[in-house]
This record gives sequence, C-alpha cells and structure tokens, in this order.
Amino acid sequence: MNIAIDGPAGAGKSTIAKRLAGALGFLYLDTGAMYRAVALKMLNCGIDVTDEKRVKAELDRTVIDVRYENGGQKVYLDGVDVSENIREHRVSKAASDVSALPCVRVKMVELQREIACKRDTILDGRDIGTFVLPNAEVKFFLTATSDERAKRRYAELVLKGANCTLEGIKKDIEQRDYNDSHREFAPLKKASDAIEVDTTDMSIEEVTGYMLDIVNGKKQ
Repeated sequence: MNIAIDGPAGAGKSTIAKRLAGALGFLYLDTGAMYRAVALKMLNCGIDVTDEKRVKAELDRTVIDVRYENGGQKVYLDGVDVSENIREHRVSKAASDVSALPCVRVKMVELQREIACKRDTILDGRDIGTFVLPNAEVKFFLTATSDERAKRRYAELVLKGANCTLEGIKKDIEQRDYNDSHREFAPLKKASDAIEVDTTDMSIEEVTGYMLDIVNGKKQ
C-alpha cells in the first residue's frame, strides 16, 4: 500500500507522515528532504537555483542517497550526511525554486517511485497524489492557515537556535505557497480523490488518529 500526503509548507505533513508510518509499520520517505538536498548542493556551488541549464549540469554530477539508520531517515549528498544542514532556513526557499525545474523533478520522482514500488510506503510532498503516485491507495491533502503554519515553523526554528522573525517566516511561507501552486510542472494542488484535512485547530494526536482510522478502513 502507498499513502500520499500533500499540502503546503508547514501544514504538518512530515510530522503526521512519520507518526502514521510508525503506527502502521510503513516506510516513510520524506520527499521534501530530497529536494532540499539538491537546493543545498546548488547553494554550496554558488549556482542560481532558477538556472535550469547550470542546475542540470551539476545535478548530473550529484549523488543523493536516502538511507534508514537507527529507525530514522538520513539524507546523504555526495556521500556526506546533510540531514541537519538541509533544514536550515536558507535552504527552504531555494528548495521551492529548484523543485520547479523539470530536470530536478524527473530525477527525484524516478527515485521516489523506485522506493515506493518495493514496500508499503508513505510519501509526503506537493505532488505525490497528483504526479508521483497517482495510483496511491490513500491520498490526503493537509492544510492550515498561513498564520498557523508560520507559528509552527517559527517555533521549530527557534528551538534550533535560528535567527528569524515570525513576520519573515509568514512572508516566506506565503511566497512558497504561490511558487509551489503556480509552477508549470506538477504544481501543488489537491488530487481529485484526496481527503482534505484542515489541521489549523487540531492537535497532532487528533490529526494522526483521524487519518489512521481512514487508512485502517481502507486496509480492511
């Protein structure tokens, strides 16, 4: 069984996906981390993430590997563990921009589909249910107000010691929403057969429980 979880930044996709995977015994694949790794590589190389020609040339020389160590997902970029580095605030917008490039999405989607066809898997991202796994047995679309999503992301970054402001985070999230939903190739949108879940006023436990009930119903 494959489960697709889509939605905008800060809606709680990764947190919920990890919990569902743990409860169901499924493999969790954080697709966003893969695009962040590409963005980090381009930033480190001083390459404009909107310059498809240069990005593609560098991507052809780039090795991204997803491993599962000690019960968690680790992302390796050219042999180096960058699991923490890709969560830096500077990488977020760059990841949104670079993921809009067809050459990047094609390469990442090939890897994602290869992993998903081997076992029960939960994938989260922007276009999982519409493009990556259009035949997934269960599809969810998680959302929340931009104010709530900004608060969540701000709290997360502050805990990590990041120097940021709530206003700046909200502005970045709204810009990312626009970029993700307006890109030409596989834009962010709700699949016609996806179940929408507004997490604005729900706890993590409430969201997880609600979605778990739906999945278990499908498995019976």
